[in-house]
Amino acid sequence: MIEKLKKFQNRYQEIAEEMSKPEVVSNHEMYSKLAKEYADLEPVIKKAQQYKEVLHQLKNTEQMLRDETDEDIRAMAHEELEKLEQQVAKLEKEIRLLIMPPDPNDRKNIVLEIRAGTGGDEAGIFAGDLFRMYQKYSEERGWKVEVLDANYAERGGFKEIISSITGRDVYGRLKYESGVHRVQRVPETETQGRIHTSAASVVVLPEVEDVEIDIDPNDLRIDVFRASGHGGQHVNTTDSAVRIVHEPTGIMATCQDEKSQHKNKAKAMKVLKARLYDLEMRKHQEQISSQRRSMIRTGDRSEKIRTYNYPQSRVTDHRIPLTLYRLSDIMEGQLDLLLEPLQLAELEDQSKTEIQTV
Repeated sequence: MIEKLKKFQNRYQEIAEEMSKPEVVSNHEMYSKLAKEYADLEPVIKKAQQYKEVLHQLKNTEQMLRDETDEDIRAMAHEELEKLEQQVAKLEKEIRLLIMPPDPNDRKNIVLEIRAGTGGDEAGIFAGDLFRMYQKYSEERGWKVEVLDANYAERGGFKEIISSITGRDVYGRLKYESGVHRVQRVPETETQGRIHTSAASVVVLPEVEDVEIDIDPNDLRIDVFRASGHGGQHVNTTDSAVRIVHEPTGIMATCQDEKSQHKNKAKAMKVLKARLYDLEMRKHQEQISSQRRSMIRTGDRSEKIRTYNYPQSRVTDHRIPLTLYRLSDIMEGQLDLLLEPLQLAELEDQSKTEIQTV
């Protein structure tokens, strides 16, 4: 591990030296490229420093155990040694996660789709709760959330809401969220206090550029129609809503959020491209699934991935498995409590696969 980290440290220092040269400072394109690489390496360097410090403490504690004869002090040293060994193991996992080859899509923005499932009105309310959770998480990370299309539920929440989230490494963080999310709680309309189970589905699609997917305009059918508003309000008087259908696949995208037909068409195309790209990705995953199938991301959107139990303030992720009694924190956007263990679990799964295929 130390030898691997030396390469990153050396590169980090090289970039710092390069960025201080006048010819680089005056070259905006070169300087920006180096600055980005420098910023990407910074988390690795900081974690490496922590790792070295803990290793140093570990060696000192081991030396104390060899030299010390007082049994009370030796007992304290043994206890400290166990803690330090746990810290070393944890830091090694975190470092491997930082230096592992990234998914090419990890840096991309996303299209986030949330749909109410089984559970009637309560499912729509839960879909709204999930959207708010992702909004809160995005705010914490400095990401921008833009609603592309929304179909509101009568008693609150959404039958369906589609949004884009833009920022740094959005897909890399939220790609684990695709699947069925289940909620167990007493609905406001329940008079006898019975717990109901409802569900909503979440789909996370990496946003794609034009160069990544080629769409023949002749394969598209574009319909325009009059948009309907939330609860009968703000109904457009012009045909500004847009529906685009990719006829070879039957995949469709609709947008009526904007008053401008042009803007709605652009947003609908963004969603359509993401869905078509996702279709190709899933075809590829199916081709390699016999060789490797990650326990974290199976690609099966019908899979129940998480349960939110309100009476017990419990959130359970069924893929690791992981149970936390911090539901209110998670619903307020502290999603890293779930996402970081999922990342580490996927890393361990990949490591096992690599060992088996050697």
